[in-house]
Amino acid sequence: MTAEQQEKKVREAREILAALGLPPGQQNTRTALVLLAMCDLRPAQEWSAVRVNSLGITECMEWMADYYPDIPKGIKDPTRYAPNTRESVRKESVYQLVSAGVLFQNSDAPGRATNDKNNRYHPSPLALQALSSFGTAAWDDALQEFHKEWGKLREKWAAERAARRVPVVLPDGSIVSLSPGAHSELIGQVVQSFAPQFTPGGVIAYLGDTGSKWIIDESAYLAQLGVTTDAHGKMPDVVIHYRERDWLVLIEAVTSTGPVDGQRRAELSRIFAGARPGLVFVTAFQNKEKFRQFAARIAWETEVWVAEDSTHMVHFNGERFLGPYGDR
Repeated sequence: MTAEQQEKKVREAREILAALGLPPGQQNTRTALVLLAMCDLRPAQEWSAVRVNSLGITECMEWMADYYPDIPKGIKDPTRYAPNTRESVRKESVYQLVSAGVLFQNSDAPGRATNDKNNRYHPSPLALQALSSFGTAAWDDALQEFHKEWGKLREKWAAERAARRVPVVLPDGSIVSLSPGAHSELIGQVVQSFAPQFTPGGVIAYLGDTGSKWIIDESAYLAQLGVTTDAHGKMPDVVIHYRERDWLVLIEAVTSTGPVDGQRRAELSRIFAGARPGLVFVTAFQNKEKFRQFAARIAWETEVWVAEDSTHMVHFNGERFLGPYGDR
């Protein structure tokens, strides 16, 4: 494979991205390489050779480096995207291709959580059929058929995705829905089981989601409590204002990472440094097995709640039960 062949294939892929209706920001080299990787199309091959190549993000980046090494990808290593660009590939190329119907996500497990490390992507049959005709007289008709059929499927799948979302009943009786997955299910248990027992009458001031972070964002309410929220800050999964005792209860729901360890406690203390209410730090787990996995990392002066034993808490303090400390 020559550099000229690689460059030609990337130019063609960018032309295809434009024809498929991808936004200008995704009609770039990175997204073109993602498209080529997912279709397993090498530089010397014709578009009629496209085929399904099911890849995770890291595998996709490795494929791009192996088969298109002469396409610049970085300064230190021009043949490979740096590991810290993985999120850029996922959020700024792969997601848009999924939204456009060019790629499918997790056909083997549609309910897989948004942040699951096993997420995999591959070209949709509609896209593959259209791409295989690129450069031939059939391309225009195939492109029109893709847009026509994808419009119908988009409506159908929107309803299916909504059906798989996790409904959460808020204290006022209203319902919000979170992305599918164990993490969202645990957040739902925090709101529907933890909150009524340990913060009765509390206000859900923030509720996060792996798919779109800010499901509930009572920024104005938090501002009255002295808290300035930042859309780019690492908010906890749930923030409850326990009005009866004037506490802000900051809860991390843990299914794979992210307990309130010493570093996270310090980070949350900085984020909520201006808060008038006292701060209470809680790590929520689905079961005791998961709790045991992270027990050694839990910070002192924090609390642990386990959903399968929802009426009890574990207090990592030794001085008192649930409550804030005056160490700010």
